[in-house]
Amino acid sequence: MEMVERNQDVQAVAKLIELFPVTTILGPRQCGKTTLARFFKADHLFDLENPRDAARLDQPQLALENLAGLIVIDEIQRMPDIFPLLRFLVDRDDHQKYLILGSASRDLIQQSSETLAGRIAYYQLGGFRLSDVGSKYMNALWLRGGLPRSFLSATDEESLIWRRQYISTFLERDIPQLGITIPARTLRRFWTMLSHYHGQILNYSELGRSFGVSDMTVRRYCEILEGAFMIRLLQPWAVNIGKRIVRRPKLFMRDSGLYHALMSIETEDQLQSTPKLGASWEGFALESICRVLNREEQELYFWRTHSGSELDLLWQWGGLNWGVEFKYQDAPRLTRSMKAAMEELELAGLWVIYPGRTSYRLAEKILVLPLCDIGVVWNYMIDKEWGLP
Repeated sequence: MEMVERNQDVQAVAKLIELFPVTTILGPRQCGKTTLARFFKADHLFDLENPRDAARLDQPQLALENLAGLIVIDEIQRMPDIFPLLRFLVDRDDHQKYLILGSASRDLIQQSSETLAGRIAYYQLGGFRLSDVGSKYMNALWLRGGLPRSFLSATDEESLIWRRQYISTFLERDIPQLGITIPARTLRRFWTMLSHYHGQILNYSELGRSFGVSDMTVRRYCEILEGAFMIRLLQPWAVNIGKRIVRRPKLFMRDSGLYHALMSIETEDQLQSTPKLGASWEGFALESICRVLNREEQELYFWRTHSGSELDLLWQWGGLNWGVEFKYQDAPRLTRSMKAAMEELELAGLWVIYPGRTSYRLAEKILVLPLCDIGVVWNYMIDKEWGLP
């Protein structure tokens, strides 16, 4: 496959650069942040993994204060102390724009938001979207994941080799660079064990007993992986405190290719025959939906009651509740759980996402929708002010 265009990401970042003096692109290692930044033809570029550029910024004010135009600083997590200086520079000089790239979300956002409030915008970049590669390559994207070098590999075998090396590099080099002193072997064991909880409600105490550590240690390890964009902890929707609902988060590996590497799923045939097929599809489809919705993580939820009713994804838009169910089936049908979710959550609409090619209705506000069509439908809803097609 030839070079993949990422027009949606380019347009979104270009808009933020226009509106804010500082724009930050966050995302996991090797997701394409540097490649995306090249579209904007920086007047000045500093890559903090390049010893020469790092040396140029030993005296950051002297290096930056006389520059003009678009200034790109890559791997900003290596120099978090620079944010107060950026505030001074952008307040003093409106001829400067900064595009900064980082691989560690939690600490980076905390430091920058405290010093650059009102001056900085954030854009979270993941791997390739389904709309980037086209529906023809949906199964390849599902198996290999969206990290560019994995997806664009010549063969599934080469893709798997790259992903395994990526996991080792992340654990042995990237984690220590974030100031985390957990041994790589320990975190690998934990990450592998965590992958078996993909698509399930996370019980910190149970996982801690299985791994031989406290539940607080489990929480810390999860925060590390979540902050580095490796996992997603989907929080439960709990408005009615009197309702018997599940109140623990649901865990997903964010990149389906890394999940398959951790689970030793090497080929499409193995994927189709694994007992984890449904969970794998749910995670892949969930990330695809999240990219389309472009919502902050704290604005996305799942819902489940102790009586068995559930909804895989819930969000609010236009003052209304909207929901998604993921079904790896040829022809999903209306279920009691869907009816319960519609009634109890007062949903304005419910999508049932499946891997087929045809859209059809199960009820007035319940639409079965191919995963490859979600972008088109979402844009239609925006244009028509919330209406389901």
